[in-house]
Amino acid sequence: MATARLPNDDFYKNNDDKSLEIFSIIWLDANVDVKGARNTEVKLRSIINHIKKFQDVKQCQQYIKQASQKDRLVIIVSGRLGLEIVPYIHQLRQVISIYVYCMDKKNNEKWAYKFSKIKSVVVDLDELVSQITTDHKIQKKIEEPLSINIFSTGINAGKSTTGVNGQFVFSQILIDCLLQLKSTEIDENELIKLCVNEYEGNHTELSNLREFQEYYLPDKVLWWYTKETFFYKVLNAALRTQNIHVIFLFRSLIYDIYRQLQKYQCKNLKQDIAQFISVNSFFSTTDDRSTALFLLGDLTTQIDSERVLFEIDADPEIVNTKPFANVSEHSYFPVESEVLFMIGSIFRLNNINRDDNQIWIIKMTLCDEDEHDLKQVLMYMKQQIESREMNLRILGNLLWEMGKFDLAETYFTRSLKQIPLNDPLHISLYEDLGKLASQRGDYDMSMKWRQKLLTFKGKNPLATNVSVNKTNNSIGQSLPSNHINNNTKWKQHGITIVGGNGHGNQLNQLCGPEGIYVDDDHQAVYIADCCNNRIVKWKYGAKNGQVVAGGNGIGDRSDQLTLPNDVIFDKKNDSLIICDQGNRRVVRWSRQNGTKGETIISDIDCQSLTMDNNGDLYVSDGWKNEVRRWKQGETEGTTVAGGNEQGNRFDWATHIFVDKDHSIYVSDGDNHRVMKWMKRAKEGIIVAGGNGEGNSLTHLSLPQGVTVDHLGNVYVADCNNHRIMRWSEGSCEGTIVVGGNGEGRKPNQFTRPTDLSFDVEGNLYVTDWGNHRIQKFEIDLN
Repeated sequence: MATARLPNDDFYKNNDDKSLEIFSIIWLDANVDVKGARNTEVKLRSIINHIKKFQDVKQCQQYIKQASQKDRLVIIVSGRLGLEIVPYIHQLRQVISIYVYCMDKKNNEKWAYKFSKIKSVVVDLDELVSQITTDHKIQKKIEEPLSINIFSTGINAGKSTTGVNGQFVFSQILIDCLLQLKSTEIDENELIKLCVNEYEGNHTELSNLREFQEYYLPDKVLWWYTKETFFYKVLNAALRTQNIHVIFLFRSLIYDIYRQLQKYQCKNLKQDIAQFISVNSFFSTTDDRSTALFLLGDLTTQIDSERVLFEIDADPEIVNTKPFANVSEHSYFPVESEVLFMIGSIFRLNNINRDDNQIWIIKMTLCDEDEHDLKQVLMYMKQQIESREMNLRILGNLLWEMGKFDLAETYFTRSLKQIPLNDPLHISLYEDLGKLASQRGDYDMSMKWRQKLLTFKGKNPLATNVSVNKTNNSIGQSLPSNHINNNTKWKQHGITIVGGNGHGNQLNQLCGPEGIYVDDDHQAVYIADCCNNRIVKWKYGAKNGQVVAGGNGIGDRSDQLTLPNDVIFDKKNDSLIICDQGNRRVVRWSRQNGTKGETIISDIDCQSLTMDNNGDLYVSDGWKNEVRRWKQGETEGTTVAGGNEQGNRFDWATHIFVDKDHSIYVSDGDNHRVMKWMKRAKEGIIVAGGNGEGNSLTHLSLPQGVTVDHLGNVYVADCNNHRIMRWSEGSCEGTIVVGGNGEGRKPNQFTRPTDLSFDVEGNLYVTDWGNHRIQKFEIDLN
């Protein structure tokens, strides 16, 4: 073999020690063909990206010893230098395998067989690459460190949030915080730039990155996660080493995985029930025992580590907060029977024993968040987060409490760069940064932040230290409160808060009410009082309503409405937007002393409308059976759901809802189902009903009002069944929330409910069309 000295500088730029991946290759060889080595490195980088090369034994040994035990190092050594270094590094946890590349295979095998981590002695570079490729397929599954937090149930357990139990709680809260924090284009670009820098010179991964940027869709996230690319490598490394900033940049993709696991949970897994370890990464398992045993390796071979097999009992009917699913059908490797658990899944440790094959068997049960002794602390901290609109300041304060001061400062300052120059949030951020600097002993910096605070207040005298809380209807639709979860129940007897005095046109009466909008800011509800051709506003506790639009008889004048059937509040323009169905138009009506409406959309069979968080308006057209979106300034609108193509067809598209991801939910009335259209999707999916008309828990009958909570649960007014239903994401059947006691006027009955909404506290409001009233159902805290 020809010899030449390795150049001191690696031939690709990203050769620093801060790799985004867990696995690295360390290559120690004083004499190797440079050209051959470079060609080999290109091949090796498609398997393990980070390669560090050494010519000096002492430097190499020092580097390996200083590596974290969470790192996983694959060592390539020459025969002569291997004999020097292997005895000193073989026992280190971070070293997982060693390959001897030499010219004299026979003599080097004589000493190599004494060390179990030496996988092979090779004389050919292609053989070296092939051997590392084969071994890594198993190593990547069993050698990645598992990041966990343990909840102790001993004496004084649960009293501290700085020790083991504190880590347990904060890890759960951090996950929830990141899932709620909206991703921005700046974050997405930073993630791509980070990966581009990491994989510079790695043509395989750069090609994967380009494909990801061009073709990624949320419903393909499991395919990307299970494919052996930068996506899996970087995300898993960040989760397992708790690299919070990289996790922060990945958060929208983590949310996509969360939603997909929710979606497929019920359909794919019906295991025996079997609960305290919190896993801080996605937990990949298999339901094939033989596959798991195969990954443990040859039982006759001595290894330095212990062989452990986890046996998990999991019941999707019990566990609602952290989903899991068999992802095989959606995986890049569909033949692998892979069951994936969500980040932060909590398991009860049931039993540990060693079997006859010297394998440790750890039996665990997947449990819900309310099954352990810290549930009250955990739920309280969750409510503190969920009651506010998530932003970088909340994330920074959480990290501050966790003792991660540098990261807290990073996100405080990041927030300052992203908010408008006159945003009152500056006050809170400057105060936070000043206090944080003082706590770290940097009093000069603390004074600088406080000076910035005074300067800001001087320039913005009307600004106050406002809470970052925002009500659930800060956009043009009433959103379910974040207090709601899969176990939330409502009192079954409603309170009549509007109407209920028979049908009529007096101010204490309604006639055929339809759409409802809950305005928490002004403690009022707006009702489309359809047969009275008006919109009325009722303050909480009032005995009479106030006409705020129409009410001048039936007609098409600008001060008239004809059979209005929906209304929303546009906060930005301080106006109501109304479906004036009988006049085939959508009108805007000023909320402040408005006497006339302005037609903003004409010639449309308007059934329902809503607005997304960008201020874009969505309207369902019952005649064309489609939903169109109007961006601000547009005159034509764009079809975003429905139409007449096969697979896209509605039969009377009525009420609609748009979630924070801009997925559209449509009540498809005469098809007795609710459909979901994800952003840019060409076809919808059924999320409720779809089994024909009926009154069982798998059926709907003429569904009307629809809304979706932050967990993806669909709430629908099941009109002809006189009930409100909830369908969890991926569920095969719904549950009755309220009603379902037959048609009638009793407090626990409806006569054809047409719409529903929630207030900021999670109380439910239902338009009881046939009884000419609005019913309020309070959350049942018992």
